[in-house]
Amino acid sequence: MGDVAQTAAQPSVAMPALMIALYVFVLATMTGREVITKVPPTLHTPLMSGSNAISGISIVGALVVAGHMEGTLQLVLGVAAVAMGTINVVGGFLVTDRMLAMFKKR
Repeated sequence: MGDVAQTAAQPSVAMPALMIALYVFVLATMTGREVITKVPPTLHTPLMSGSNAISGISIVGALVVAGHMEGTLQLVLGVAAVAMGTINVVGGFLVTDRMLAMFKKR
């Protein structure tokens, strides 16, 4: 019984990691909002299409998750992440190509 009370009194090791992750998330959200609101509308589409194309790194992470599957849920989430990342990258390239075509001489 003494071991249970002693274990309950010890702070959780996962709590500091969760607090750091939450802190980073809040700071990234505030920074992202501040940066996005400062972009003029004429530059928004080119910047977004370029960043969508660059975000292909998320596909690599999704492939790692899908490759280290331990269950059906992880496989489904990994495949869904790969599909959504691919749509994001292809969409970024299509928008960029369409914008560049506007500047070509006919």
